[in-house]
Amino acid sequence: MELTAPDSTALLASTRREKRRVRRRAILLITPLMLFLLILFIVPIGTLLVRAMANPEVVAGLPQTVKVLAQWDRQSPVPEAGFNALAHDLAAIRGDRKAGDLSRRLNYEIPGYRSLIFKTINRLPKDLSESQQFGSSDILKIDKRWADLQYWHAIARNGSAWTPYYLLTSLDLRVNDDGKITQVPPDQSAFVNIFARTFEISLITTLICLVLGYALAYWMVRMPDTMANIVFVIILIPFWTSVLVRISAWIVILQRQGLINTLLMKLSLTDEPIPLLFNRTGVYIAMIQVLLPYMILPIYSVMKSVSPNLERAAVSLGSHPLQAFIRIYLPQTYRGVASGCLLVFIIAVGYYITPALVGGASDQFISYYVAYFTDTTINWGMASALGLLLLISTFIIYTCYRYFSEEDAL
Repeated sequence: MELTAPDSTALLASTRREKRRVRRRAILLITPLMLFLLILFIVPIGTLLVRAMANPEVVAGLPQTVKVLAQWDRQSPVPEAGFNALAHDLAAIRGDRKAGDLSRRLNYEIPGYRSLIFKTINRLPKDLSESQQFGSSDILKIDKRWADLQYWHAIARNGSAWTPYYLLTSLDLRVNDDGKITQVPPDQSAFVNIFARTFEISLITTLICLVLGYALAYWMVRMPDTMANIVFVIILIPFWTSVLVRISAWIVILQRQGLINTLLMKLSLTDEPIPLLFNRTGVYIAMIQVLLPYMILPIYSVMKSVSPNLERAAVSLGSHPLQAFIRIYLPQTYRGVASGCLLVFIIAVGYYITPALVGGASDQFISYYVAYFTDTTINWGMASALGLLLLISTFIIYTCYRYFSEEDAL
């Protein structure tokens, strides 16, 4: 039956309506997921990025001073207009929250700047009018430190609402008075070493978990299903226990009079307690115990899909059992090994509670300092910068994993 022109047009319109209906249904189905990602992933990351670069305190607290110093060459003495603008800006924020924000921000640049700001604010005339001039001699009578150009350089460097200060500080870099990025002195360098320590401990933990997890998963695959299920339940038990509870248990076990040291001394294996707590050893023991299941599960799931007949066939054809394992069985479990290593390493890099409770001062991860800047010093810029760098590092590691896994697939 041949369709007429009106019938063809009606059929085409009906098809288009159906496509639009399907498209709208698909959009409605993915809307909850998109909202979830937006609220819990994209917005926090965007906030992290903004906080790591936002620098509103100096611009908001010293607007006139910033404008004057923008014309200053930073080599010659500060112009009189700069002293006058500083006095009027500080007088304007007397008793305001901006004064606290300003002093805290400048104190990051130069220790003691906070006391200088409040001392100057408190000694300025309370009836200082906008038309009244307040020159360098008046400011220097309040505090001689204003004659030092480094305090003015700190204000001039922060004359923008955005700054790389926090990100540079997180990498042990800084902008000098000439506007060039330089390395901080060795006695002030800290964060690069902390990042290196974080990745070093995480890598070693991942490798130990790989050795233990692979052996345990291989043993579970070879045992009867009933026994394997029992072992599987035992492995899953830690997931049902709070991490804080497990770490507290390790503190009891590893302390000088704890279970391990008491047993070793009763067996005459040592004459005095071995230091197992508040050091790197305690961090490794606690982290491995917590993270080991994350290594076992992906490896075990891949091993269950590998046929044992392949290894037996290689042995029956004259291959040594070890050679058959390395050349036949091991390559088929690479995906599980890669997934387990990635999962354990990424979780380990972000650890905070375990190193904080069982480690010493030289065993803390970068996440400890994120919490320190957030809760103790209220320096959200540094906390955001450190968190952002940690996020970028994790993303790079995951990208490398995706790249190599795709190469293997090809």
